[in-house]
Amino acid sequence: MFLVSSPKPIDPQLQDFVQQIEKQSPAGISVLAGRQFRYPLEQISVEVTISEPRKFNILEEFILRAGMESELIPTENELAAALGLDPVFVQNTAKTLRSLETLAWTSDAKIILTPQGRQFYLEGSVPQPPQTKQIYALADPLQGNLFFVFSPVEAVEIDLPKFGDFITLENRCQEMSELGLEELQRIIQGSGLGLHVPEDGKIITAAFFTKESQTIWQSVSIFVIFDALEDAIKLQVRRGKQILHYASDLLDIFQSEGKVSLQTLLYLSDETIAAEREQLLNQRNKEVENRIKKIEQQAIETVKELRETGKQVPPKGSQEKDQVILLRDIQIRQSFLETLRGGNHQVLIYSPWVSQEVVDNEFIQLLQNLANRGVWVLIGHGISRRQENETRPIPPQVEQKLREIKTREGLSAVQVFWLGNSHAKEVVVDREVHLCGSHNWLSYRGDKLPRGETVYKVTATDKVEEAYDFLAVRFKDHARKLWELAVKNRNANLAETSLCTWGALGMEEMALNELQLANWLELYPVWLNVVRQGLRAKKISPDSPYLATGISMVSQFSEADPNLELLQSSLRQVMGAISALNRHQALKLLNEHWSQFRRLNIADSALVKPDDFILKYVVREPNRPQKTSGKKASLKKNRSKQG
Repeated sequence: MFLVSSPKPIDPQLQDFVQQIEKQSPAGISVLAGRQFRYPLEQISVEVTISEPRKFNILEEFILRAGMESELIPTENELAAALGLDPVFVQNTAKTLRSLETLAWTSDAKIILTPQGRQFYLEGSVPQPPQTKQIYALADPLQGNLFFVFSPVEAVEIDLPKFGDFITLENRCQEMSELGLEELQRIIQGSGLGLHVPEDGKIITAAFFTKESQTIWQSVSIFVIFDALEDAIKLQVRRGKQILHYASDLLDIFQSEGKVSLQTLLYLSDETIAAEREQLLNQRNKEVENRIKKIEQQAIETVKELRETGKQVPPKGSQEKDQVILLRDIQIRQSFLETLRGGNHQVLIYSPWVSQEVVDNEFIQLLQNLANRGVWVLIGHGISRRQENETRPIPPQVEQKLREIKTREGLSAVQVFWLGNSHAKEVVVDREVHLCGSHNWLSYRGDKLPRGETVYKVTATDKVEEAYDFLAVRFKDHARKLWELAVKNRNANLAETSLCTWGALGMEEMALNELQLANWLELYPVWLNVVRQGLRAKKISPDSPYLATGISMVSQFSEADPNLELLQSSLRQVMGAISALNRHQALKLLNEHWSQFRRLNIADSALVKPDDFILKYVVREPNRPQKTSGKKASLKKNRSKQG
């Protein structure tokens, strides 16, 4: 059944699709097995009765108005004479209105509105005769839901193993006939057919199941996916390219509870899993080793070049690109701290261990100074494949000190995560400088007894970018998992951690999109504060389209919002920062949303126009220290002494 050339149990029809999954997934994702099955949908036809109003026509309006507003109630013939119309037109229209219970039936054909007719007149509409439509209900056990469609799903023969032979699926179709009208209305409305729209007066008033249910077979693919970054196996169910999240989560639960055998379901043995896992984890670490070897080779070439020119080291303070400089022992910590101090917006560190000896008060103050300037810091640690197996875990008091480093808006400027399963010892600053080698950055100071350690300081753009991509993917994937957990449990603290991490990685636009998808307005001020840090570091352009989108969300808040004060403060600071960088753009945004700023008292009554707002809240950041070459720095120092 499987390709002989494939060491993994993957159906031949899924081989190309598996390659697509691995290519489009984050680094460290591998498909260990894949198999196709068939499973049953239950389909049944339903006849629904729909009541829907329509706008009344001009003659209906005249008739209803005569019944509502005339002091003397006219008859049909009297109204026809007043309008100069043939009585037949008025009589026929009045007859239609009476059939709709809008006009009362009287022996003398007087125009008298019913209570319902008076309500319709005020709403500008009249009811139409009820109409019936046939739709189809489908019960999908893998999606765990019921839904409705206009056209029936055709029954086709599918020659695949039955999924139900391995796992019992709940048949929810039997419950359909027991559903009340209100529940059916809700499900039909959620199916997006436009048949039940109460706000428009369109109401389903009755529903009847007209036939016996029919079994419709559907094909589905199940994959076993190994995540090398998390060292975890997950089951994924897909129908075509669509991931069935409910079914995937359900299988994961069954598998963790021992109710699913991967050997029976997917021909995947424990031995195969162990072998593939070991290979993938080793491959990941090998990629890091190969990258470091390339850097080492370039460093050797740099040393040879210096020897040939008669120099010992590159000029002090040189900022040339495409360099790899070898550092030893006592030079390492000095260069590490200098590189950190030069950060302008982002620092990424991976160190297998973190100790109090290195993360001392001086180091904490250094990171706090960076945070004050708008720099985010992401720290990853861990060497074991499972966090509980770490022999030297980060001391809780050290982790707490790092998390207490705040931006000026009170967000955690330093995010510390156990990522695990890596010997990497790397630092990337502003995607411009990469430090790597044998030095444990956060667990050994390196300024005591020499122990022969070497580190490479890399400014070669391609190599720095490779290192950044490797670390950034790990932090991004971790932030994604935290966000999904936060949304599921509505945990604001976890969500804030994800937003800050995305901000550190320059992913503020994606963070805004996720906020909107989750409909989590309470976190909007947090997102604004993340943006404020990016503006402070001049990493975010004031005219970024997503920034304008973010500001426009102010219209979604009410004056009674419990977070109004935080919203007011955050928007004032963000707009003040934008105006400092680009006054024209700030005025444009304020003019577009000035009414909302006034409504929510973000701009108080004393601020008559947007210019007044800018004058009050414009933010002036202190100038950043300028990077200068060693020669220029010496000249400045000498001039200072002469002065």
